[in-house]
Amino acid sequence: MVARSHGGPGVITCENFDPGDPGEGEVLIEQHAVGLNFIDTYYRSGLYHAPLPILLGSEGAGHVVAVGPGVSRFAVGDKVGCVSGLGAYATHRIVPADKAVKIPDAVSLDDAAAIMLKGMTACYLAEDSIALQAGQVALVHAAAGGVGSVLVPWLRDKGVVVIAHCGSAEKAALVEADHSLHGPFDNLAATVRELTGGKGVDVVYDGVGKDSWSASLDSLKRRGLMVSYGNASGAVPPVSLLDLSRGGSLYVTRPTLFDYIATPSELDHTAGRLFDRMAQGVVKAVIGQRFPLADAGQAHRALEDRQTVGTTLLIPS
Repeated sequence: MVARSHGGPGVITCENFDPGDPGEGEVLIEQHAVGLNFIDTYYRSGLYHAPLPILLGSEGAGHVVAVGPGVSRFAVGDKVGCVSGLGAYATHRIVPADKAVKIPDAVSLDDAAAIMLKGMTACYLAEDSIALQAGQVALVHAAAGGVGSVLVPWLRDKGVVVIAHCGSAEKAALVEADHSLHGPFDNLAATVRELTGGKGVDVVYDGVGKDSWSASLDSLKRRGLMVSYGNASGAVPPVSLLDLSRGGSLYVTRPTLFDYIATPSELDHTAGRLFDRMAQGVVKAVIGQRFPLADAGQAHRALEDRQTVGTTLLIPS
């Protein structure tokens, strides 16, 4: 599935291709399922830069069908997943072997494709962006979404008090948090202050972006951390450092997963922690809907219109 120009979901078209043979250090994966992520819409729209035409998608899972010279990390038949680079919206995909991870027998290919990118994002947010301790308080936006549905139970397993926020009552009802809120952002900070005895939260995990920015900053306690990891409502406007000072010496970080899985050891460590939480039953893949891969444009439209719950899979035919 290719975007030859930037724009709305209609720019995505289906094209036939020959993946060829894997080269030095590469593997060829026959994909069983592809995960849909908001970052895919950023590349399609042009918010994130990539040369045209864009072979969309980052996350997929399947079986290795060929290995290139010098590959010892995988063998033909291995269950593998990949969340790096572009080109996942396809029946077959060639990737560097050091960018793929082996999927344990206990994890299905559907679940792996549904959770790897979101789950590894939740992992670095919960474990690496800030060292939260039991009893500290976190506000999680889009708590019923792909990342939120993994991040909330992960944090609660650590003993963190979670205030979850969703866009609707229906989505909020799906979230098991200490406090599950929904609706506009106008009064959110005031509600958060009430729930925290006027203090505010230690950290805000915000994948919404522009619409939630002010409410997120206003919800933080003194020296709290704003983790802005997504732009579902649009890019955050320019940040005034004086606003951070006035808010109580606030911290802001704008992380991306790929800086936390830049080496094979970091990738394996992050994936291992995710698969461990899955084995323990702490987190699970929440597959809300499936679309044929050829209907990727319809899936993008549903995601951007906030008509999805949990993760959306694209299924190659």
